Amino acid sequence: MGLIEFPFILSGPIVRRVEPGRVFIWIATSGKCAIEAAFYQVTKTSSNKKFDYQLLSTSSEPQTVRVGKQLFIHLIKVVPLNGDFPTDTLIGYNLQFTTSSVQHDFQSLHLLSPDHQQSIVYGKLKYPTFQIKSGNSPSNILYGSCRKLHGEGEDTLLRADAILAQEYETTWKRPDSLFLMGDQIYADDVADPLILAISTLSHELIGQREPLHQLESRLKQTPFTTTLYQINGRQFIMENLAQFTSGHAHNHLIEFGEFAAMYLLSWNPELWAAAQAHQLFESFDGALEKNLLHFTFPNEEKVKKQHKTERTKLKMRFHDQQEAIITFHESLYKVRRLLANIPTYMIFDDHDVTDDWNITGNWKRNVRRSPLGSHVTANGLAAYWAFQGWGNDPDSFDADFIETMASYHRTLRKGTHHSTTHDNWLQQLWNFSSWHFIAPTHPKAVFLDTRTQREYRSEPKRVQFGHTMKETEGCPQLINKISWARITQKLQQSDWKAGSPVIVVSATPVYGMGLIESFLHNYVYPFQVIGVEVQTSFDFEAWKYNGEGFTHFLQQTAKWNPSQCIILSGDVHYASAVKATVTFSDGGMLPIQQFTSSPIKNMSFSGVWGLLMKMVINVNSISRKKNDIYRVCDPSYTITHLDKENVHDATYLWKDQLRYQRLKKESIIETNNNIGLITILDNDIQHILLK
Repeated sequence: MGLIEFPFILSGPIVRRVEPGRVFIWIATSGKCAIEAAFYQVTKTSSNKKFDYQLLSTSSEPQTVRVGKQLFIHLIKVVPLNGDFPTDTLIGYNLQFTTSSVQHDFQSLHLLSPDHQQSIVYGKLKYPTFQIKSGNSPSNILYGSCRKLHGEGEDTLLRADAILAQEYETTWKRPDSLFLMGDQIYADDVADPLILAISTLSHELIGQREPLHQLESRLKQTPFTTTLYQINGRQFIMENLAQFTSGHAHNHLIEFGEFAAMYLLSWNPELWAAAQAHQLFESFDGALEKNLLHFTFPNEEKVKKQHKTERTKLKMRFHDQQEAIITFHESLYKVRRLLANIPTYMIFDDHDVTDDWNITGNWKRNVRRSPLGSHVTANGLAAYWAFQGWGNDPDSFDADFIETMASYHRTLRKGTHHSTTHDNWLQQLWNFSSWHFIAPTHPKAVFLDTRTQREYRSEPKRVQFGHTMKETEGCPQLINKISWARITQKLQQSDWKAGSPVIVVSATPVYGMGLIESFLHNYVYPFQVIGVEVQTSFDFEAWKYNGEGFTHFLQQTAKWNPSQCIILSGDVHYASAVKATVTFSDGGMLPIQQFTSSPIKNMSFSGVWGLLMKMVINVNSISRKKNDIYRVCDPSYTITHLDKENVHDATYLWKDQLRYQRLKKESIIETNNNIGLITILDNDIQHILLK
């Protein structure tokens, strides 16, 4: 064993994909074990004060991938032996773990004790529970995105937990699914007080350091041998050796074990206790004394003043982040309880791997050609698969995929570097084209991969800035035509029927908040085009900035012929709601309702740009909330706004009429941390925003 005594359960349990014929539960352990699940149908007694637990006849089919010396990822498939699982009722579960020397279950691990801080049960229940919806009762879906460990404000997953704590026994009101729609971790924006602990946890979990110098020989040279494992030491490495473009990459995750440690710290409070017990968290002064801080300006006479200024700024940043971290991990017990009691579906956005991930064709080519950059990207995707993607739709990952992952990690934890194994693993992750999936909710939910299946402009686009023109790649189509065909095939292979509603999950909103996007377009993006550094929390890659890609989205969803299209989105660090009706040139119509929730924990409207943004919002929202907006798209895919009275007689591909909906009494936008809750029954939709 290593130097750190890890808890047996490193993360979980997390309820993942649930269907009448099968249920998947995800869990990570620090040791090898066999796992058996017990399921119970939970009903109220005649006195209505206690619960009955009827043991269901099931078979457990656990699948395990060992990704580190002390890190085992398990996905347990549980199937009923007689018919299907009951729907619209509570199903409780327990897991039994058998190791070479001992047996555990949730009870012996203190997870079922009602008064214990670690308990993962609600109220008077004996076990964690979930339900499988039949479609005959309302579906209550929680959704949100952007949860940064040291982000500003309270973690609104606590609000989701509070809803379950209040409604845990009321199946028609209790939330039955949770959609996490991107940026579940921030791999590129890691807090200063965390990176040293993450590095140590990585080493202990995996059992080895990755031989990064075999990929990038410059990492054997000064100063990189030192800065790689210092606080604030990775910005230059990521920009110049990996070709990444994040402006917050001073502690960027690099090794697979670092990504894994970040997920574990995001979901399991017990790992924090273990890290504290082994004194993995350095103070600023302690790190300074041990030479564990990197400074751009060294403590030398000729730059003494610059060094002092930099040290003051770093100390202030360190302490601000430290304060945010304390409040985060203290609330993790409730987040763990939430994830153990609700089926959860997750899709990535850029920060799960790195800021600006695949933002342009040039970005993708530059990173792919960089041995270090392509490796770090693959590590981010490998961690996404292990901690998020696998449980979304296990059928998407065949035996060859899983064996490639397992084979690579066998060599990794043994400290060997086998070029063929590494290349196979790298190619598999870079070329994989089925991260999208259909969640078996009611209505069905189509989760889009808007990051790895993009189509980029072959010719540069000319953008006017002042009196001059600059060339830029412009915005990509977020999904290419081949990927749309694959998504459509998956939807058709599910039991979704045309003429019924469909949910589309797009990390980036399809209908952005026009007043914000216009602000970015008019005031921010022109500076970025000419190379002026402008720090915002937003990327210039909204759907509407590529008219062809936006049109393909509308055309593809219209071809499915849903009664209405419900879009759930995140990414943009504000919440909004939009109703739209799209009319196509052939007379066809597509009704759309879009709900955006972001951030769960990462308020970003601060500083000069934040103040200016809020001014723009306040000025524009009064008129926007009362007036419809009319647009038309011509055959060249140019989208134009129309006056209300204007009758458009020219040839067009589509036109739409949209209106922003009020989220609260006087506003169409929410910039505080939030999580959405949508209730759907047939075509009736109700929506509230939890803050």
